[in-house]
Amino acid sequence: MDMSEKKIAVVFPGMGYHTDKPLLYYSKRIARSMGYEIVELKYDFPYKAREIMNDKARMKEAFEIAVSQIKEQVKGIQFDEYDDILFIGKSIGTAIAAYFDGELNVGARHIVFTPVPQTFDRLRQNVGIVFHGTADPWFSTDVAEAKCNELGLELYKVEKANHSLETESPLDDIRNILGVMDKVTDYLH
Repeated sequence: MDMSEKKIAVVFPGMGYHTDKPLLYYSKRIARSMGYEIVELKYDFPYKAREIMNDKARMKEAFEIAVSQIKEQVKGIQFDEYDDILFIGKSIGTAIAAYFDGELNVGARHIVFTPVPQTFDRLRQNVGIVFHGTADPWFSTDVAEAKCNELGLELYKVEKANHSLETESPLDDIRNILGVMDKVTDYLH
């Protein structure tokens, strides 16, 4: 691993899934241990995730609110100074990450935790790895598989897991998070 390489990881949280929750917390730690500078974005929404789940208009509004809040936060980042740019997203954050990747022409690699349907409207071909729970009410496994195949993205499925990649069993969740973080580590190598 070349330590002279400049690397940055930008973390795009979900609604209510902040950067200290397990998927993002451990991803940040792994990235930091591998020499990535970490930038954590923050945005505030006027409503809860469950209030927008099947409401396309509110989903779009939440997306636009986050985008406007993030524009300020990413303005100072000189992406062209980095050799390796990683976007780590969760839920709506995965769609926002894909949007900014295209908008700013960043050419980032993506770690996509529990995407929403809109994520795949903007993700580029062959840019990352997707983590999906087979019991995720936001996104069916069939669609996740089809979209990942279409875009050449690696898909890692967590059986019986919800939108937070959690199941009924805390011990299973701990085992699952280890598997997920092994995949994250492999992807970053």
